[in-house]
Parts: sequence; C-alpha cells; structure tokens
Amino acid sequence: MKPNPFLGLLHSRKFWLMIVDVFVSLSLYFVGKYLPGAFEDVKFAILALQPVVITVIIAIAVEDAAIKKAQ
Repeated sequence: MKPNPFLGLLHSRKFWLMIVDVFVSLSLYFVGKYLPGAFEDVKFAILALQPVVITVIIAIAVEDAAIKKAQ
C-alpha cells in the first residue's frame, strides 16, 4: 500500500514552518498597512525573519535527504 502524500505533508516540519512563516508575514504586512507609523518597523521585521525561516527549511530538507541517502 502506498503512503498517503497528504498525510506526509501534514507531518512535515518544512510544511508547518512555511505555514507559520506565511501567517507571520501576512500579519506583519497588514499591521504595517493599517498602522502607517509602524510600516518601516514591520517591513524590517519581515525582511529580517524571512531568511532565517528559509534557512531552517533548507537545513531540514538537507537533513532529510541525508537520512534517506544513508538508508
């Protein structure tokens, strides 16, 4: 029996990190949009957090690939 890819997605650390990143980025965007005085700070926060999350996702992907290669 083939594993269900959707269930695999729901158990993926990379997927949930991406979802959290999207929610944080959208939240910060809309806070900056509707509170004009905070726009520069919100823009900085988004630009500072985005590379960190992407780096963590890439590191998890490399780790998962190394584990599969070792098996």
